[in-house]
Amino acid sequence: MNTPPNGTAQHSSRHDGAPDGKPAREKEGHRQEKDSHAHPKSPAPDTSPNFADRHRTGMPLGKLAIGLLVVLGIAALVLIPRLHHNKELKKSTQEMAVPTVTVIHPTVGAQKVTLTLPANVQAFYDAPIYARTNGYLKKWYVDIGTPVKQGQLLAEIETPEVDQQLLQARASRDQAVANLALAKTSADRWVGLLKSNAVSQQEVDEKTGDLAARQADLAAAQANVGRLESMQSFQKLVSPFDGIVTARQTDVGALIDSTSAGRALFRVAQIGTLRVYVMVPEAYSSSITPGMQAQVALASSPGQAPTGQVVSTAGSIDPTARTLLTEIQVPNPDGKFMPGGYAQAHFDIVLPHPPLIVPANTLLFRTEGSQVGIVNGDHDIELKKVHIGRDFGTTVEITEGLSPDDWIVLNPSDSLAAGIKVNPQEKKADDKGQGQSQGGAAPKADQKQDQK
Repeated sequence: MNTPPNGTAQHSSRHDGAPDGKPAREKEGHRQEKDSHAHPKSPAPDTSPNFADRHRTGMPLGKLAIGLLVVLGIAALVLIPRLHHNKELKKSTQEMAVPTVTVIHPTVGAQKVTLTLPANVQAFYDAPIYARTNGYLKKWYVDIGTPVKQGQLLAEIETPEVDQQLLQARASRDQAVANLALAKTSADRWVGLLKSNAVSQQEVDEKTGDLAARQADLAAAQANVGRLESMQSFQKLVSPFDGIVTARQTDVGALIDSTSAGRALFRVAQIGTLRVYVMVPEAYSSSITPGMQAQVALASSPGQAPTGQVVSTAGSIDPTARTLLTEIQVPNPDGKFMPGGYAQAHFDIVLPHPPLIVPANTLLFRTEGSQVGIVNGDHDIELKKVHIGRDFGTTVEITEGLSPDDWIVLNPSDSLAAGIKVNPQEKKADDKGQGQSQGGAAPKADQKQDQK
């Protein structure tokens, strides 16, 4: 029996017992359909001719993309922190390049203040007594501290030369009187002779002219006698007013010279009322008016401050010192307050424009004058010229040049100049030292400047 081919044998085995193989194919089809419902088919593989080519080109591109992503990730991890660090370093360098300054607001002074100013105390009258004649001091009758009355004798001077000159002048006067009498007799006689034509008119005129000359000589002699008698009266030195002798600068036997080279022999002062002179600064001159009261504290009388009254002012500012000379009169009936000393005058005044108070260590003293450094809204330095009022030691008054809203640089350096960019830091109220701030926060720059 011949063996059939493989395909025929297999086909026969799968469809054994079924004619033409149909029942077997139907059974096989039903089984496959059942399996397809139980296990869905996977997509059929692509068996097209381009599949292999696409597979060969796609695999390297994917790896390249993955590698590129890995490289970018590593670069990001390395470069981003470094860029951030460089940015922070640049910012820090820029901030360190801008100097930091401490700023404060000026303090507004009180409107009602007690103005204390130095003063000089003088006697109401104070006169040096000079000699008006030459000679030697014969005797003095008063010494320092002696109360005297007007016209009281202070000293006597011996004037032998003046005495002799007076005697001579009196003799000359007597001679002039005799000459005048003779001239008068001669003139009368010659006038009588003219009536009988015994003498000429010329001779009569000569005699009458001689009479007039003798009359003039007598007047001159009399005046000379009066002058010398007045000089002789200066032998006695008397007090010009009631007061006290504050100085005696001569002694018995001293040479007295009446020329300009001579010195005062005595000094007499009237101290029943004292004059106190005060130089009021120009900024406060409008607050000082005649009639207002003032307390005067004298260094010679500690613990005592008599009350005086402003009687007058100079009415003009001294162009050199920029002050107003003011006179205060203080009653001193018992003489316990002494003239010539130092005093302090206290005025209670109301200021129409209170000054600003700043620490003394905010001032700049340069060739342009007194200045302060101001920080503006752009954090730039501005230098303002100011006028200084009273000096309290650690603080000073500023009468002109500042406003309460200004931010002043505290402890400015010598290199501080206008236009410098700075970083202002406000002085806190609890900080130690001078210059506590009275305002708000430190000035902020504009938003554009901040962004820059």
